Amino acid sequence: MPSKIYGYIRVSSADQNEDRQYRAMRERAVPKENIFADQQSGKDFKRPQYQKMVNRLRPGDLLYILSIDRLGRNYHEIQNQWRVLTKDKEVDVCVLDMPLLDTRRGKDLMGAFIADLVLQILSFVAQNERENIRKRQAQGIAAAKARGVRFGRPPRPLPENYSAAYRRWKDGLITGTAAARECGMPLSTFRYRAESFEKGDEGRPNL
Repeated sequence: MPSKIYGYIRVSSADQNEDRQYRAMRERAVPKENIFADQQSGKDFKRPQYQKMVNRLRPGDLLYILSIDRLGRNYHEIQNQWRVLTKDKEVDVCVLDMPLLDTRRGKDLMGAFIADLVLQILSFVAQNERENIRKRQAQGIAAAKARGVRFGRPPRPLPENYSAAYRRWKDGLITGTAAARECGMPLSTFRYRAESFEKGDEGRPNL
């Protein structure tokens, strides 16, 4: 069977633009049906489209990737997958943004050494950038929380009888279990919402 050409595209989220990667694949005449794209983190290779593509690869096929960080962002995982693709699957891989990472060239010992060295450097850079992104995200979230920004879904409105049940519970007239039952919520939820209620985040109780 004649060798086939494939292309792999990855973005981390739905709001990232894939156009540059698709354009690069079209310029290399990669058939549309042979382009596989994932919207997923590069931390590992548990990606449905990537795995589907690898299962279709046959010895002698050619795989295009725009840049090494589109393949992944974990140093050891990238090294391992490169071995799977080039050794186990016996396919050629071409990283378009880095011409030295083209296994069709430099089949001799020196060429293999240079490609391996470049791969290690780029893999390190990809993982380092991922870790920096995570740090920036954590710092941004911490700064937002310090400004009072809330994350996650807003809590459901409290039932109309919550204030009365809360007051009777605080006065020791009923147990927390009974108060939670009156409000139609689990005891843990009742107590959790009570903390915000006491702080005035959800309206101060009329004590």
